[in-house]
Amino acid sequence: MTEYSTVCPRNCYSTCSFKVVTENGRIAAIRPHAANLATPEGPCLKGLAYVERANSADRLLYPLRKVGNGQFERVSWGEAFDLLTNRLRKYRDESGPHSVMFFAASGMSGLLNGVATNFWKLFGGATTTYGNLCWPAGLEATRLTLGANLHNDPWDLVNARLIVLWGKNPAETNVQQMLHIAKAQETGARLMVVDPRRTASSDRAQWLVQIKPGTDAALALGLANELIRQGLTNKKFIETHVLGFDSFAERVKNYQPEKVAAVCGIPAKSIPMLAEIIGTTAPMTLVPGYGMQRFSNGGQTIRALLALSVITGNIGIAGGCWHYANLQSYVFDALKEPENYYPGTEAPCFRRAVSMARLGDDLLNLTNPAVRMIWVERGNPLTQNPDTNKVRQAFRKAEFRVVVDQFMTDTALEADLVLPAKNMFEQADLVGSYWNPYVQLRQQVTEPAGEVKPESEIYHQLASRLGFDAEATALALPSPGKENTENWLAKKLKPFDGLTLEKLKEGPVLPPTHQPIPFANGHFPTPSGKIELWSDEAARRWGVDPLPDYIPLETNHQFPLMLMSPNSKNRIHSQFGNLEVIRQFESEPVLWVNPVDASSRGLKNHDKATLFNDVAEAPVVIGLDAGIRQGGVVLTNGHWHQHGASPNLFTRGRHTDMGYGTAFHDTFVELKKRV
Repeated sequence: MTEYSTVCPRNCYSTCSFKVVTENGRIAAIRPHAANLATPEGPCLKGLAYVERANSADRLLYPLRKVGNGQFERVSWGEAFDLLTNRLRKYRDESGPHSVMFFAASGMSGLLNGVATNFWKLFGGATTTYGNLCWPAGLEATRLTLGANLHNDPWDLVNARLIVLWGKNPAETNVQQMLHIAKAQETGARLMVVDPRRTASSDRAQWLVQIKPGTDAALALGLANELIRQGLTNKKFIETHVLGFDSFAERVKNYQPEKVAAVCGIPAKSIPMLAEIIGTTAPMTLVPGYGMQRFSNGGQTIRALLALSVITGNIGIAGGCWHYANLQSYVFDALKEPENYYPGTEAPCFRRAVSMARLGDDLLNLTNPAVRMIWVERGNPLTQNPDTNKVRQAFRKAEFRVVVDQFMTDTALEADLVLPAKNMFEQADLVGSYWNPYVQLRQQVTEPAGEVKPESEIYHQLASRLGFDAEATALALPSPGKENTENWLAKKLKPFDGLTLEKLKEGPVLPPTHQPIPFANGHFPTPSGKIELWSDEAARRWGVDPLPDYIPLETNHQFPLMLMSPNSKNRIHSQFGNLEVIRQFESEPVLWVNPVDASSRGLKNHDKATLFNDVAEAPVVIGLDAGIRQGGVVLTNGHWHQHGASPNLFTRGRHTDMGYGTAFHDTFVELKKRV
């Protein structure tokens, strides 16, 4: 048995370090790795499930070609490469490189993923996506206000005296954060939770504020008004570091307790009380979740919440923090090459982009050229992108589809050619985190199973077959093999003092630019050099009010129930839910409903019902949950359609108010009993 240091590369806050044990070339065990101070007790259930995921009998190990409706046959790599080469040449020669779409999502993070873009540049271009399904409204709101997306080290939470979880449920989606919250509580910190649901996290709190979904900005502005009225702001901090406070103070006068209570569905008397707690308990760390900024008003909502940290002076101090996204470990993002730097390439316009949020609509309407071929890797858009039926229609409109994946997902079932993807143990890569500050190495600890080829090797062989310039290929793509991959990664590390493969093989390493308490020096990289409650750039770039404001959601629809699709402890988006170790806890999708809403529709626990709106309808199984506010229903994110109802059957392709994010939660539905 051999033990290695590694890191989970999933799109998850925690980015856990752990130790993986191999035996006879197979993954045998997952163990904690205490060197990561953010995740010292090891990964969650999903991380422990890597043993099954790596050894699953359902894993794709060979290229597969579709021969009928849902039927595939095994083909050799030679046949697969011949098919790919012929199709790529055909579409590029007949319709130009933009007739091929390259779709990549966040299924496996790592620096090596960038070689995919390098390949498509060598190809002459491709149609790609812009925007994001996850967090860009909040990222942009934070950048506009503070100038950068940074926050205190995760373990700094122990210094907070008040922790506010606003729309976040770390007990399920960031379990390691609960370790630090618990330590803070042991030393006297108090916990407040704002959430439409009673959750495992709120059960640890002194206060739960169950507001109507989508009204978070109204509550935040109402609390700001009370903080100012009660004289509980940090006047010195505001005078020194904040732009636009006086205008902001005028704005929030519109958010009196009675008005806010009516909008948010909470008692008016609770608003002055909550403001007093926030204003008199210092330092405070405010931890917003990502769900709130997946409404059409998401960016302005995050700006409104962030204002509470700003006006109380809880920025840049131990225990005082806006804890949204911490990009300190993304040190490689600044290493950008000119778009046409490869010798022998002539791509005056490499990228034609369509919206990630409106993928189905945009692809269906795309012309000159239309997309004839779609390549998907690290993603499952038939499950994860809004308006599934439109996305499926757009995929079927294309002439040829290629999916690179480890399992036969909903998207893979639509492919004409399925290529087996590496798992996280079969190729080394460098991984950052958007929560903890470490740079980490995901080591290669086993050889690829079956006939699996890492994606970089697939691209390398395709480049050769397509006759790409040899010098350009050598610059753009690492040669196949473990040693060549490690040499490529080592070269990327050279500009950074203290970051070497040798150190990273031992465990996580802090980058040389690490700041335990960002903004402690009072420097904010905004146009004014101050925290900008008033943002001219927000108005100019996104057409929103320069000040944070509450924009009500549209209500011109006939469907009374708001569909929420939060993340689940059982999946990372659409990954892991197919594993037996996970399915024993959640064998089928369940729509969670408040008992009052269920009873008024003649529904009981475990009843079969139909969920519908003007986009789609699907059968669901009812689960009763008195912890959900009336008027809301919950179908957790990531269920595959082949296992039952998936939330994106019912969503529309909508952008958030800034950042080109995806407004999943502007979704309203109705229920009826199935006869």
